[in-house]
Formats: sequence, C-alpha cells, structure tokens
Amino acid sequence: MSTLKNPLRTEYPTAEERRLSARPVPLGRTVATPAVIDAVPYKELADALGRHMQRDWGNVCEADWSANDRALKRRERLLSSYSARDGTEFWIITEWDRSYTTILLPSDY
Repeated sequence: MSTLKNPLRTEYPTAEERRLSARPVPLGRTVATPAVIDAVPYKELADALGRHMQRDWGNVCEADWSANDRALKRRERLLSSYSARDGTEFWIITEWDRSYTTILLPSDY
C-alpha cells in the first residue's frame, strides 16, 4: 500500500512539530513549593510550565523523555526538569491522574 501525498504540500511536519501540536498536558491544580518560589523568578517558572504542558520535558535524559511520552498513554506520573537562568535546577511533576502539578526544587522532593 503506498502513501498518498498532497501534491500541493512540499513539507510534512517533523516528529517535533507533531509533538508540539498535540493536545496540551492537563495540569490539574498547579502548586509550587515556597523554596522554588523564592529561588526562581515567576516568569521562568511560567515559561517552564508552558513547556511542560507542550510535552517539552526539559533537561531529562533520553530514557526519561521516552518514559514521559509513554506515561502520557499509560496515565502515569510526568517529570520534567528545567534550569533557571542562574543555573538553579527545578522540577515539574504532574500526577498520574492529572489532578495536581507541583513545581519544586529537587531538594524539596
């Protein structure tokens, strides 16, 4: 069976473009620990949360990236890792049932 392509379209979305166009991750109630609020500027937290919603898992290794992608289908917990401009690492965790998302420092865990 051959794949029919639209002759008017010369480019097809890359895997990255398909991923980014997917439905955003539901976050549920979003909370942040006092430590991360003190350590990371609000705009940087908000930007990272937007990335997390769009399935950009940040600074996780390839295995963890794949685990997050699988977790979307299996309804498991999601974990993203980001670095603030000053180098402060922080995590975003969305629970398996998407009821809560927590932004925290690794030391808060």
